[in-house]
Amino acid sequence: MSVMKRLSMIFKSKANKALDKMEDPRETLDYSYQRQLELLQKVRRGVADVATSRKRVELQINQLESQTSKLENQSRQALSAGREDLAREALTRRNGLNAQIADLRLQYSNLQGEEEKLTLASQRLQAKVDSFRTKKETIKATYTAAEAQTRINEAFSGISEEMGDVGLAIQRAEDKTAQMQARAGAIDELLASGALDDFTGQRDDIQAELDRMGGGQDVELELARMKAELGQGPAPQSAIEAGQQGQAAPAAQQHTQQLRKPGEGL
Repeated sequence: MSVMKRLSMIFKSKANKALDKMEDPRETLDYSYQRQLELLQKVRRGVADVATSRKRVELQINQLESQTSKLENQSRQALSAGREDLAREALTRRNGLNAQIADLRLQYSNLQGEEEKLTLASQRLQAKVDSFRTKKETIKATYTAAEAQTRINEAFSGISEEMGDVGLAIQRAEDKTAQMQARAGAIDELLASGALDDFTGQRDDIQAELDRMGGGQDVELELARMKAELGQGPAPQSAIEAGQQGQAAPAAQQHTQQLRKPGEGL
């Protein structure tokens, strides 16, 4: 295949595709229906013309028949008056008119047959046009419904794609939120353990020392508790209990001294 033929085929295919895209079946159907109406109108005008010609021939026949009747009467009158020559002339003219009437009757019969054919063709064409109009409206309604359904499906498809993008955005936002929450929790744990300094608080060196001492006492209490469970020592006492016992001993000594009498020794 030559280059020119290939280019011609490509251009034709492109043009055909563009025409298919531009063509609206509803407009094409309306145009076809309009053309059929025009053809039907032409057939009807043809029927009317033939009927007019037939009617004109009919009028001519009637006029000639009237003239033949008149010539026959004139021939009788001439013969009664002894004018055989005039009677013969009148009959001759009458016979000529009868020949014309015969030709006109043949023409009239032909026109009548043509009129009947055209009338039948017009009726058939009218039936086809009516049937095409019904089918045309049905196809147009179906096409319109299909077009609307296509637009709805395209809208749903666009919404689905948009919702997919929204879903991805939501997923990314949730992932970032989870990462921020995990990071905040880790920082809180580091601050609580002392691995990071909390510059937003009002802590000082004394508070830090007290916190360290408290942490050491907790370890000692846990070690004493484990020894007591193994039977290697008495039950441990917390710092509060030890403090209460320390306060109770001086109070007991003071109460004993108050009970003693003056001059009594220990």
